[in-house]
Amino acid sequence: MGSLTKKQKNTFLRIIVTFVLLAGLIVCEHLGVFGELPWWALTLIFLVPYAIIGYDIVIKAVKNIARGQVFDENFLMLVATVAAFCIGEYSEAAAVMLFYQVGELFQSYAVGKARRSITDLMDIVPEYANIEWDGEIKQVDPDDVEVGDIIVIKPGERIPLDAVVTAGESMIDTAALTGESVPRRAAPGTELVSGCINVSGTLKAQVTKAFEDSTVTRILELVENASSKKAHVENFITRFAKVYTPAVTAGAVLLAVIPPLFDGNWGEWIARACTFLVISCPCALVISVPLGFFGGIGAASRAGVLVKGGNYLEAVSKLDTIVFDKTGTLTKGEFRVNDIRPAGCTKEELLETAALAECFSDHPIAVSVREAYGKSVDPARVANSGETAGHGVTAEVEGRQVLLGNMKLMRANGITAEPLDCAGTVIYAAADGAYLGAIVISDGIKDGSAEAIKALKAAGAKRTVMLTGDRKPEAEAVGAQLGIDEVYPELLPVDKVNAVEKLLSEGGRLAFAGDGINDAPVLARADVGIAMGSMGSDAAIEAADIVIMDDDLRKIPTVMRIASKTMRIVRENIVFALAVKAIVLVLGALGIANMWLAVFADVGVAVIAILNSMRTLRTK
Repeated sequence: MGSLTKKQKNTFLRIIVTFVLLAGLIVCEHLGVFGELPWWALTLIFLVPYAIIGYDIVIKAVKNIARGQVFDENFLMLVATVAAFCIGEYSEAAAVMLFYQVGELFQSYAVGKARRSITDLMDIVPEYANIEWDGEIKQVDPDDVEVGDIIVIKPGERIPLDAVVTAGESMIDTAALTGESVPRRAAPGTELVSGCINVSGTLKAQVTKAFEDSTVTRILELVENASSKKAHVENFITRFAKVYTPAVTAGAVLLAVIPPLFDGNWGEWIARACTFLVISCPCALVISVPLGFFGGIGAASRAGVLVKGGNYLEAVSKLDTIVFDKTGTLTKGEFRVNDIRPAGCTKEELLETAALAECFSDHPIAVSVREAYGKSVDPARVANSGETAGHGVTAEVEGRQVLLGNMKLMRANGITAEPLDCAGTVIYAAADGAYLGAIVISDGIKDGSAEAIKALKAAGAKRTVMLTGDRKPEAEAVGAQLGIDEVYPELLPVDKVNAVEKLLSEGGRLAFAGDGINDAPVLARADVGIAMGSMGSDAAIEAADIVIMDDDLRKIPTVMRIASKTMRIVRENIVFALAVKAIVLVLGALGIANMWLAVFADVGVAVIAILNSMRTLRTK
């Protein structure tokens, strides 16, 4: 009872009271206690448990009829039970309403459980932010904090806005967003994501995004909008119910009116029509199918993956081609010097010269060279630094004219150098017309990428493809290391879109996973766009259909398994509900099925389908 809402507890109490009253009345009826009471007296007696359990259904039905929304399950229950009273089936009328409410309670509990797995994310919304003004710390609404303000995050507090640590060290619990249970270390320079919890030390951080643009706000918008995007199966069920309900109502009326015109047995045929109405209620379909998708979305959210709608979950279950961007998706997006090949100088001299030539550049390659050098660089030793787009940099280092860049730069300046054929970006260096050597820089494979590719194939993906702007040797080396089926190197952003168009034209369902702003057009074009939510760009996350909050590619096969299980359960519910309905409707029309069997065909099938749908929440 502790996990039930106030409304659910009230319904549960009404069910208990009604069950006890109705059981007592049925026993009295069978023992002949009521004797020869007139019909109106029996009606009043059995109206007591009926009113206790069914007053809200009656009110809903009347209100819907007044609004012109006649044909729904409330209308069917009202007509069927009132007709049962009219033909003297008093206990059956009350029992039908009782068991219908049992089914509704199951539905409410199941939906609540699925919703809680998603709306647990609502707890990530921070209630306040500690802002430092004139040396004092004040609590303010996160919406009032501006970009550039310094906020203070105390141990145990939730990070209110996206920010960068300026002072302090701590461990950060990211489980609410990423599903990852291991805390991450935060130190000066670390980017903080709103919604996570500061575990240990006090941190000072500079806000980088306004509250409406922060990660926590974007996540909540995705969650709130997810249920509005229905899968094709859900839309079919909605359309089916709109046609089905009036059709069976008309069928019940015909069943009650036409046969008695020939045999004159009005009571029997009205009873059959009532049974027919109870059986026909489409609760099992209209409840269990959306609940199945809702449960699948909830299971994905618990794994740290946000699915923006049931339609995308349905699409994921049919995927056969997975396309990846390379840098930042399959690889870390962090360039590192992994090989130094001097010619006519030492490794230390080559690295020092390169670090000095790159001292004014913020390019990731320049940063990686300076990090590999590991010492402070004195800009006073460098003069006349310049950059040639697509070629490299030139600089005067301690009076020597230094060239640092690709083979095109070397050849343009008459430098003789042997091209290196290796995985990675090769930086060639020369000074005063003499070749100094080469530095090889590469991007490390992201943890779990190879494991993710294997798991994808086990989950049903027929082929994996990598698209990248990198050179062919490096791209093919990464592809071979990860077990990628096809590699498309040296692509511009527009080339990536064309490549995806080509793959789509070959048939099948295609997903694209990427993280950069230049991936947004491809994410939008693919059948399913998957964005890396932790380090991905805002444009990529907005364009994507699925967001992996911790950038772990192993979550993609997890979502595929969840989607496959969800679709399997949804199909089971549809087949089971329609088959039982069809069989019992025929039996009801023939007079073989009584009101109790009708209750099973309605409420029993709905409960079984709901319990089956709840299995989606338990997907590992």
